[in-house]
Amino acid sequence: MSDLSEFIEYQEGNIPLIISVPHGGILECNSIPNRKSGVLGIDKNTIEFSRNLISQISRRFKEKNLEEKNPYYIFSLIRRSKIDLNRFKKDAYNQESFLAKEIYNFYHSKIKYWVLNNIKWYKHSFLIDIHGFEKYNRPPGFRDVDIILGTNNLESFFPESIPKRNWGNNIRGKIIQKFLEFDISIAPGHPRRREYVLTGGYITQTYGASHIPKSQTIQIEISDRIRIHNIELRKIATKILVDILFENLKDF
Repeated sequence: MSDLSEFIEYQEGNIPLIISVPHGGILECNSIPNRKSGVLGIDKNTIEFSRNLISQISRRFKEKNLEEKNPYYIFSLIRRSKIDLNRFKKDAYNQESFLAKEIYNFYHSKIKYWVLNNIKWYKHSFLIDIHGFEKYNRPPGFRDVDIILGTNNLESFFPESIPKRNWGNNIRGKIIQKFLEFDISIAPGHPRRREYVLTGGYITQTYGASHIPKSQTIQIEISDRIRIHNIELRKIATKILVDILFENLKDF
């Protein structure tokens, strides 16, 4: 296999948390032909947001436990117009490109290996797939939000359906509650308004509990207001996620 470090940034961790960023890359890579259909835009600043989130998580563990604890992470550095790693293979890239195929296979083989490794050693794996959206692109008639959570209708959290009254009794529910406490709009989060909800793409569905027992995945879509325009809001959003993730991972 070719050296793919120019196209993918990744690092193994030592807690059962994986952070994936498939759409934040800006590398042109003229040797790979453009995709011919689908969404082609970049989720700007999702890599930068995730690097800071990872740094803050590691710092929190060091402060509390006095030992080195780091999440696994993997970022695509190449433009989404070349490869969309959150799609089935047949839709993810121009099928004539061997390099694109190598990059795609490497990205997903890493995630799958880490998920299975976490289950082996920790009896559990949690994957966050980080994306971005622009508020002006929200379809008309939907509530304005800054965070959207996707769990494929909780199928990526639980291998079997659970009663609706228990939907909030998990890390997804804790994230929703905490963002609402800070008056940051989040979906799902308002039972009586039309919600702009994205259920989660290929990564969330493929590595979630409905396909791999003891593996939970969540797609977190972050608005451009948080990722790009409002530093203070970004700090608050990052701290909320760090607090919740640390609380759920501190015993590993």
